[in-house]
Amino acid sequence: MSISPTEPPTAAGSGRKRRLSRRTFAGGVAAVVGAALLGSLALSASTATSAPKPAADAFGSVSTAPQLPAGFKKTFKSRFVQANGIRQHVVIGGDGPPLLLVHGWPENWYAWRFLMPELVKDFTVIAPDQRGIGLSEKTEGGYDAATLADDLAALMTELGHERFAVVGHDTGYIIGYALAADYRDRVDRLVVAEIPGPPGVQEDPNQPPAPPMFVPEPINNKLWHIPFNRVNDELIVDMVDSNADAFYRYEYAIQGGGTTLPDYAINYYVSLYTRNKDVLRASFGLYRAWDATLVQNVERQKAKLTVPVLGIGGENSWGPLAGEAMRAAATDVQTLVIPGAGHWVAEQAPEEMLEALGTFLAPYRAAG
Repeated sequence: MSISPTEPPTAAGSGRKRRLSRRTFAGGVAAVVGAALLGSLALSASTATSAPKPAADAFGSVSTAPQLPAGFKKTFKSRFVQANGIRQHVVIGGDGPPLLLVHGWPENWYAWRFLMPELVKDFTVIAPDQRGIGLSEKTEGGYDAATLADDLAALMTELGHERFAVVGHDTGYIIGYALAADYRDRVDRLVVAEIPGPPGVQEDPNQPPAPPMFVPEPINNKLWHIPFNRVNDELIVDMVDSNADAFYRYEYAIQGGGTTLPDYAINYYVSLYTRNKDVLRASFGLYRAWDATLVQNVERQKAKLTVPVLGIGGENSWGPLAGEAMRAAATDVQTLVIPGAGHWVAEQAPEEMLEALGTFLAPYRAAG
């Protein structure tokens, strides 16, 4: 393991195989939605377990994050870990059974800040930045679901955790599903939140994904960013860079189900994603690997997950679809809808999330 520079050099990644759903409507919308993934070149996973290195006080680390809960910085520390051939930034605290928290777009580990102080009482909490996001390395490729799952499996190996539970939100839903499907002997329980299923997973796997070109306006407003982010052209980077604050504020508001995130959080995320054009470009990587992830998920769906799965949706966002869509991909699925919440459930409804996670993860905690 070694510490990389604040903005690491570019490196390539790898690919794999599978896809999304959402009942009849979900089949189409889910294939258009999900969250984000593209690239495909496999990086070898590291296997030597050793202590993670402290991260520098760079923007995006614990020491620079705004308005953290009281005592957060005493409990949690930023670390850089070299795993699967890239430098990964991860925030770690606690010493119980390992719990991996996988954020979505456009966020980073900070999205879990309200949950982490309570979860750490029972778990070793591990909240990484995805490849290409925050302080993790920005590579040219490796943004398909298989490689992103490989990243996290290698990370957990480096941290000394062979078996663990996973919670994924938004794009973290997609990565969490891939991780549970590709590493069935390592993921004990899976929680997925706030998209209508993994891209390409369908009730009828023999039918090709056919996202509708025209959907009702409220749905279109929540999904338009996926085809937009998938466009692999510098025009997209230039367009977002020229009006980044408005672009991201629209996303936080339209996905919020009637409310948005507080200004301090939005300012933090926007600043994190727009430090320069290389950073911004990497943040679209998962979306630009969408086709590779669709193919991978077709294969994953052929063998349903057997571990317990909890799908969580906000009442004012994807609601029960977050869980129902997983029935095409898993045999043991529970669904929970959080009243009054939008898409940003960990930040809009932390108490309800903690209650749900506490109940669902109790058997895992007791066994660990």
